[in-house]
Amino acid sequence: MTTATPPRASRREWIGLVVLALPTLLISMDMTVLYLAVPHLSSDLEPSSTELLWIMDIYGFLIAGALVPAGALGDRIGRKRILLIGAALFGVASVIAAYADSAAMLVASRALLGIAGATLMPSALSLTRVMFHRASQRSFAVAVIMTSFSVGTAAGPLIGGMLLEHFWWGSVFLLGVPVMLLLLAVGPALLPEYRDPGAGRIDLPSTALALAAVLGVVYAIKHVSTAGPDLVFALTLLLGVTLGLLFVRRQNHLDDPLLDLSLLRDRVINTSLGTYLLGLFAMGGTQLFIALYLQEVLDLSPFLAGAWMVPAAAGTIVGSLLAPLLARRLRPGKVITGSLTVAALGFAALSQVGPDDLALLIIGYELVALGLSPMIALCADFVISTAPPERAGAASALSESSGELGVALGVALLGTFGTAVYRSHLTDHLPDGLPAATADAARSTLGGASEAAADLPRHLAEPLLAATRGAFASGLGQTSAVAVVIVLAAAVLAGVRLRHLPTSTETERAAEQAAEQSGVPQNGA
Repeated sequence: MTTATPPRASRREWIGLVVLALPTLLISMDMTVLYLAVPHLSSDLEPSSTELLWIMDIYGFLIAGALVPAGALGDRIGRKRILLIGAALFGVASVIAAYADSAAMLVASRALLGIAGATLMPSALSLTRVMFHRASQRSFAVAVIMTSFSVGTAAGPLIGGMLLEHFWWGSVFLLGVPVMLLLLAVGPALLPEYRDPGAGRIDLPSTALALAAVLGVVYAIKHVSTAGPDLVFALTLLLGVTLGLLFVRRQNHLDDPLLDLSLLRDRVINTSLGTYLLGLFAMGGTQLFIALYLQEVLDLSPFLAGAWMVPAAAGTIVGSLLAPLLARRLRPGKVITGSLTVAALGFAALSQVGPDDLALLIIGYELVALGLSPMIALCADFVISTAPPERAGAASALSESSGELGVALGVALLGTFGTAVYRSHLTDHLPDGLPAATADAARSTLGGASEAAADLPRHLAEPLLAATRGAFASGLGQTSAVAVVIVLAAAVLAGVRLRHLPTSTETERAAEQAAEQSGVPQNGA
């Protein structure tokens, strides 16, 4: 009797994976590529402070808000189709952004980029569900996709800096055009199509509710991280939560809901989403401090600061690609618990960073990246592989939404905590004889302290800068200490609730045995 195992991926699937990885890299790169371009576009377009904030934030807002509707739409009309539509829209919006001649035009084009990006990420992840049938190969494919996303985030400032040395600020957007053209040229031939054959029409009120709810919550979190808790924060958060509850209620009463909430009742899916959120919560809260430490405390240029973050990007690649190999020999719950323990060691190292500890900062950040990346890759794989194939798009969107929310919460809550530590520490260490206005500026931000110190005599400027740098290191340290507790909690959560999951080798062996017992003919083994 012949045995039937899930078919191995052919060369076509592996080439298709590369095609999917490139736009994924660009999606995340567009989140950070503008960091260095802000001074250039500000002098050219002269945006107001509000317009500049929207230029920077609208892309991430709309990606977060449109992920769930885009994932559900892909399940209905076809994941390859929505991927190609999104690629075309992304390419057009990139050209518009590159040649924008006003702040309003740039905001609008960044909004289009966000909507297009929201169609690309869940489509790329969910297509791996139907391209790679063997558990080990699918885990590796998901790891490649997640690695591309992480590397794009780190590469954005570096590539942006290199382009800005030779071209105008709009050139940072044109990176996406050749990649999307490549996807449109080869995607139809290399990528399979898949849709939910039983899905009905997409519910437009649910789409509006999902988008508005996520936008409200994310905007509130973003606002509180910069302005503190105020009336705007309270109202937008209340609005977002209320709309979210209305969305949930509507899904429970629809015969064909936009989001099948039964996915969240699955133990593997809800645990993976929770672990993913906690890990990125810890990361989001410290990553901003690390970037500011390199530039404001160590006084490195943005490009050099980005260069020192490259080792962490390399750690992300190693950790992500190592995850499926480890999951072949060890139970995934143990792999995730172990990787989060490594991340906890990295956060513990960051908690000891002083005002001039570049080496310790890089080592700690490297351990964090190396530790979090296997968890991210495996949790994303669990979500899309546990969900029914026809719901893989919605499941992928849930995974990405969990990550987006985790980062936003981390920046807001841990960022606020670290800022409070900075101000408290600085108040206790300000030099005597400092003008009140200068002291207030120093307490506001580290950048404000540096600007204020430039106008002070040397006997006041030097101790002020030393105090602010020490206070910022203290803020980073205590924030990282909280992150240690968070990732250890995530490690316990995954270790307990995912301990029953078999290795990918055991999963494949079980599939072979089941096929042998049923007498199904061999298929591509």
